[in-house]
Amino acid sequence: MAAPDFVLRLREKIGTDPLWLPAVRGVVLDDNQRVLLCQRADNGHWTLITGILDPGEHPAAGLVREIYEETGVVARTERVLAVGVIGPVTYPNGDVCDFLDIVFRCRYVSGEARVNDDESLDVGWFNLDDLPPLSAGYRESIRLALAPDGPVAYQQE
Repeated sequence: MAAPDFVLRLREKIGTDPLWLPAVRGVVLDDNQRVLLCQRADNGHWTLITGILDPGEHPAAGLVREIYEETGVVARTERVLAVGVIGPVTYPNGDVCDFLDIVFRCRYVSGEARVNDDESLDVGWFNLDDLPPLSAGYRESIRLALAPDGPVAYQQE
């Protein structure tokens, strides 16, 4: 997966030092309560749709952009589910990042789910009782999305 251009420009100045980046994650549900997942090209893992925000980009708009870029699906954000931190993450090239992670529940609007860029090997809708292996964090995001009007979950540590 290629880093955004603004991150590459920053890396020219700071090298591999820790970088704080805003990130978004979406639990996209359709009318049948299926969840949209993608299989990452870099490690083969199934994940929710995620992305790094561009400088000055609003989190909801950035997530809608990421969902479309990665899957061809048009979605709308419904509410914030959680706010937390992921990291530090050290990449194979030595770059270190921490991510401010904002998780949204999203609703399918239109489009046919498909691999729409080079970041994914596969994209699809999954019934909640037939999910592929997912990390505990992704499963928790899905659980929060299914709660009718739960409070925002704030990571404390």
